[in-house]
Amino acid sequence: MTSPPLTKRRAGPTKAADASVPESHAMNLADTIRAIPDYPKPGITFRDITTLLGDARAFRRAVDELVQPFAGLKIAKIAGIEARGFILGGAVAHQLSAGFIPVRKKGKLPHETVSITYSLEYGTDEIEVHKDAVKRGERVLLVDDLIATGGTAEGAVNLLSGLGAEVVAACFIVDLPDLGGADKIRRLGVPVRTLVSFAGH
Repeated sequence: MTSPPLTKRRAGPTKAADASVPESHAMNLADTIRAIPDYPKPGITFRDITTLLGDARAFRRAVDELVQPFAGLKIAKIAGIEARGFILGGAVAHQLSAGFIPVRKKGKLPHETVSITYSLEYGTDEIEVHKDAVKRGERVLLVDDLIATGGTAEGAVNLLSGLGAEVVAACFIVDLPDLGGADKIRRLGVPVRTLVSFAGH
């Protein structure tokens, strides 16, 4: 398994792609996301989107809001980050008539893979995709449930672009802006679309 070179991304096609939805929309969806204090460790509030996924109207609305700026832009593939990004990414791929790429933790894919190591708050981790998952020049949308520090999303952007994909944007339901992850992705030249934001960790 090899690691792809890091390459600079082009900016997304529209300003609408890099945005949060209007506050009235965001408040609606925020109410369907469960907050679990002191999980997975003391001082952390876990934003649990399974309650949003279990609400048919909220789930549909979230997917519609995520895909809205990209309709008609000929997105070839949706890349979903393990594991909740698989749920959202599959729904987004269906809406955009696109293929789906699972971005998995190392050792979880059966065929020949390309991997990348990325930094976490403490240490490093590794993600991978199948080597033939994307063709050079294909337009790809990255999807996950939440962006916090942005380490995994940054690794996924670099992994996909190293294979020759054009990463059009990165989309998340939840942003934790105090942790700076969305800004980290924007510094790569990739627009970020989020639906709700919560202060703190």
